[in-house]
Formats: sequence, structure tokens, C-alpha cells
Amino acid sequence: MVLTLDVGNTQIFGGVFDEDKIRLRFRRNSRTGASSDEIGIFLRSVLRENDIAHGDIKQVSICTVVPEVLHSVKNACLKYFNLNPFILQAGVKTGLKIKYKNPLEVGADRIANAIAATHSYPNENVLIIDFGTATTFCAVSAGKEYLGGVIIAGIGISAEALEQRTSRLPTVEIVRPETCLSKTTVESIQSGLYFGTIGQVKEIGGRIINEAFDGKTPRIIGTGGIASMFTKAGIFEEENPDLVLHGLHQALKMNM
Repeated sequence: MVLTLDVGNTQIFGGVFDEDKIRLRFRRNSRTGASSDEIGIFLRSVLRENDIAHGDIKQVSICTVVPEVLHSVKNACLKYFNLNPFILQAGVKTGLKIKYKNPLEVGADRIANAIAATHSYPNENVLIIDFGTATTFCAVSAGKEYLGGVIIAGIGISAEALEQRTSRLPTVEIVRPETCLSKTTVESIQSGLYFGTIGQVKEIGGRIINEAFDGKTPRIIGTGGIASMFTKAGIFEEENPDLVLHGLHQALKMNM
């Protein structure tokens, strides 16, 4: 079995692959300062509670945009699994042609998403919208070219900014509202966050389609922790919440 770990700014999103199928998914906070023991004990515990022996894990594949957490995660794999993990980073095989001016600037999670897209949807142009701490857009051509992307503040960051930078606006639960026009302050914030995100995605997505794909609509994929909130919004063709995990699994196989 293969353990895959996407270490993000807010959460560690993990999965266990049994051959090419995901047997287990899990999440935990990825707070800075967590020790290798905390992470290792958590990983062993979550496997045990889901009837997977830690000894059944034969390989580990990691991507992260939080370098300060990587040391603890890597040491947890060494100490608690006796495995030296594969890390998706500069210099490894990806199968992609990175068209960024500086390819090293592209986040490893975005590369993992792109790898998965080229394997899941071969010979297709793809636009990936990842709803995480940040909302990111990645354009990938049918020829496996990573054409570029866009990064905006995620819906959670926007909610925190409203609460922290204003004197009277409260913290609200992030939910999908029934209507745009609202009758309370809480509902007004929820509406602004939800429909504001939809508006951003439509505008940015449309511009990317014109600039990267000559106006021809690519396959649009929604992924990330809160993508399911927007499933009915009509802003992506399909949702694939496990895209980054599949990308990590494919990257590992390419570099074995």
C-alpha cells in the first residue's frame, strides 16, 4: 500500500492506495510546530482505526507548500514507518512541461493536481480549480504543458479578514446560502463569500479560457476541501476531491 500526504497551509490531506484504488482518506490540522512524534502517532492511529496495519504501508509520497512542516512529516515516516518518503519537488519526473518563467515557483500541490489531470483526462485541455486555503487555477494543455495559473484568497481567508479587520462583523459559518439578497448580517456575509467566490471563478475562468485555450472550453475540474460547496453552482464540469492524492500516487510511480 502507498500512503500519500498533501501537507497544506491549513490541513494535511492523506490517502492510502491499495494498488490504484483509494482505500482510506483522512485530514488533520497542519499547524506549524507539530513534532514528528505527534504526526507519526496520528498517522499510525488513523491507519489502525481503519483496520490498516502500519506495516502494510510500503511507500510514502508527499507534497507540501509548508516547508517548515516537511521536516517533521519526513522524520515521522522514517521513525514510525521505517520509510524514506518520496517528495514531489524540483528535479523529479512529472511528465509535464512547466511554462512558468520560474518553474520552481509552482506549488507542489498544483503540480500534483496537474499530473493527475493529464493521467485521468489524457489528450484533453484541462482547467483545475482548487478550493483550499487559497483558491488556485491551473491551465494544463492536451500536450501536458502546465501553461500557468491564478491564485486568489480562499473563502476561509476572506471570512477571517472580514472578522479581524472590521469592528462589528462577526465570525460566520461558511455555508451555501439559499438566496443572494440577505436579511441579516450573518446571512449577508455568507452570501457575499459564496456568490463572490462564484463571480471570481467565472470571471477568471473565462479569461483563462480565452488566453490559454483560444476560447474553447476545456474540461473544468473542481477539487479541494470545499469544492463540494460549489457543485451545484455550474462553475466546473465535475468534482474530483482526490485529485492531488492521485497526482502524488502517479508521481511516485513515475519516479520509482
